[in-house]
Amino acid sequence: EISACLVGSEMCIRDRRMLGQKSGRGGMVTKLRVKNIVTGQTQDLGLDAGEKFDEVDLDEKTMKLSYIEGDTYVFMDQETYEQLEMTKEDLGDNAGYLFPDDDIDISITFYEGKPVGVKLPVNVTRTITYCEPGVKGNTSGKTFKPATLDTGIEMNVPLFCYEGERIVIDTRDGSFVERAKDLSLIHI
Repeated sequence: EISACLVGSEMCIRDRRMLGQKSGRGGMVTKLRVKNIVTGQTQDLGLDAGEKFDEVDLDEKTMKLSYIEGDTYVFMDQETYEQLEMTKEDLGDNAGYLFPDDDIDISITFYEGKPVGVKLPVNVTRTITYCEPGVKGNTSGKTFKPATLDTGIEMNVPLFCYEGERIVIDTRDGSFVERAKDLSLIHI
């Protein structure tokens, strides 16, 4: 992700994805999908080859989730012991992967002292709290069933997963990766 601030604009953006380049009479135009880090809005932007940008000062701190109170998530800086409160809305989809008992480092990005981004580890381990039992015989190909995790989110898991089982999830797209290797299986 490239962070930049458009010259002559108050919009600070973070590059999310390059959509393509096009050249023609007017010169090369690069299309980017960008996110305004202050308002959170995402938009597609076409930039000319000669467009200039200023760098944005973004601070990044590694923190741990201390506790959750209602819809407020409280993080603690492990060096200064300062606490930071963020709402479930501020965290977006990341909230579904966080649980206070986890001992994972979370990278929080700040712009002018305000938290604007959260980066989780690529894989997190969660426990299945509810899922239907798999039906034998329905195993041709990749077959999935809905499951509810200990954080309350719902996702699709393979038929061989059971309630109480710990699974590894990719936080980038919310997909099932594998069964956790920590042998804490409780078949209910």
